[in-house]
Amino acid sequence: MEYTIDAKNKKLGRVASEIATILQGKKSPYYEPRLAGGDTVTVLNIKDLAFTGNKLEDKQYYRHTGYMGHLKSLNLKTAFERDPAKVLKMAVRRMLPKNFLAAKRMKRLEIK
Repeated sequence: MEYTIDAKNKKLGRVASEIATILQGKKSPYYEPRLAGGDTVTVLNIKDLAFTGNKLEDKQYYRHTGYMGHLKSLNLKTAFERDPAKVLKMAVRRMLPKNFLAAKRMKRLEIK
């Protein structure tokens, strides 16, 4: 089944958890935990997501280069200005179960 979500003036976490639930197939009557599911999600108006509190300045995304002392950080405001779709994809990916099905499920997420 095709789902279309309008993200205008919605909170990032609320949208991401709804998408993660759909991608797992939990809204389908044929839900099976060991299968990837077949529902696809299209997200519209990604640039109009809303954030509460001081998340834009306080929330940090970390990555490590592999060298000692090379921990890189990026705040939400900068990451969202660079690529809003990547911020939503990271939020959804981290809400999915950590198993081999996550990559298959993420392929069914389309952001416009």
